Amino acid sequence: MERTLVIFKPDSLNRGLVGEILHRFERKGLKIIGIKMIHIDDDLILDHYSNIKDKYFFPGVKRYIQSSPSIVCALEGFNAISVVRTMAGVTKGYDALPGTIRGDFSISKQFNMIHASDTETSAKVEVKRFFAESELFDYEKVDLEYIYDEEEL
Repeated sequence: MERTLVIFKPDSLNRGLVGEILHRFERKGLKIIGIKMIHIDDDLILDHYSNIKDKYFFPGVKRYIQSSPSIVCALEGFNAISVVRTMAGVTKGYDALPGTIRGDFSISKQFNMIHASDTETSAKVEVKRFFAESELFDYEKVDLEYIYDEEEL
């Protein structure tokens, strides 16, 4: 089973959409293995967004991410990374298809509800960045036999 990170950004929190978005992941069959509310401080934002920290638009991203707390969530499931990214939709809300999280709730390139890990490598790094091992929980979901076939488990 893969693990992935989802960050519910300030717009999803302030618009009251965290529960609805999280519910979509749960209904899909993904397992919540860690969740918490945090304020992303300067060090954490520089680490997480190191690939864009020198871009002209980074100060705006930083202001947005630090405008309120975010909720970080570690999810687990078969092909979890690609499943979450497909459910999220493309980055720019105005290009995202209806039925995706961004397609249903965003019309902006920046205010796009969630961050979702894009590769297995980044997912491992990101989950570790936001969660201590003691904050991740391994448990048996009682509905697994109705979500996955034997080969997927």
